[in-house]
Amino acid sequence: MDRLAAMQAFVRVVESGSFSAVARETQATQSAVSKQIAALERTLGARLLNRTTRSLALTEEGERYFEQARRLVAEIAEAENSLRKGEQQLTGLLRVAASVGFGRLKLLPQVKSFLALHPHVKIDLRLNDGFIDLVEQGVDVAVRIGELADSTLVARRIGTTKRALIASRKYLRSLPRGLKAPRAPEDLQRHNCIVYTELATQNAWTFTAGVGAPVAVGTQVTIRAQGNLQTNSSEVVRAAVLSGMGIGFAPTWLFEDEMSQGDLQVLLPDWPAPSMPVHLVSPSQRRHSAKVRAFAEHLAAASE
Repeated sequence: MDRLAAMQAFVRVVESGSFSAVARETQATQSAVSKQIAALERTLGARLLNRTTRSLALTEEGERYFEQARRLVAEIAEAENSLRKGEQQLTGLLRVAASVGFGRLKLLPQVKSFLALHPHVKIDLRLNDGFIDLVEQGVDVAVRIGELADSTLVARRIGTTKRALIASRKYLRSLPRGLKAPRAPEDLQRHNCIVYTELATQNAWTFTAGVGAPVAVGTQVTIRAQGNLQTNSSEVVRAAVLSGMGIGFAPTWLFEDEMSQGDLQVLLPDWPAPSMPVHLVSPSQRRHSAKVRAFAEHLAAASE
């Protein structure tokens, strides 16, 4: 039995709560992972996990062993990653998660430059607009946009993202007679709005009065956007706005090229939307990883 491989499998099974998840990660069968854990238990002379058809639970001995095993596995990985031919180099796999639009448009260029600096690293880039459990999925670091909920994740703020109310000129030209582009937040209730459902605020769109607004600067107005399309995909929001289906309320980076070409128009410029923070988050057990630290520094430097 490879003791280290068995310890690594045990740690990931506990973290993810699933033999099948670890089997997918290691490209092994679920039976092979189970046999690794069973062999480890026989070697230790102690039962580490109570297994049922629906759940896994650590035994008392397993709880004690897990904390020590997790620390040892992390330390060994760091030792292996820290030296290569006498020089400090990063090696191994780094699992990174982000939303689809941000990953494609903003993160991928930084992944490319990071890999150029660290040629012995491999990145597994996982893009999903929905919520994912980083521990269960084995993700080392994720980019999250918006205010963070309280959690055990370790977070580092790396910047902010601006949002704007955006429509294509095609949509504005197609407005029925008598309906004009919105001049105040309340006017949006007469327009077709494309709602992105993955934000906690859903269709509650908040605007802050600027210098040119007819009310006191700083006044906030929240409206409930309505329309015939809502989606959990930032890419669908982008495509729908570009095709003239309606008005979107989205990060400006989602439309940078089209805005520079004049194909889109920012609406309500006197009512800017509050910016959203951008954080890197990691499970607490991975915060000391050299790869995670280096990747975080790389993204933070790029956002300055």
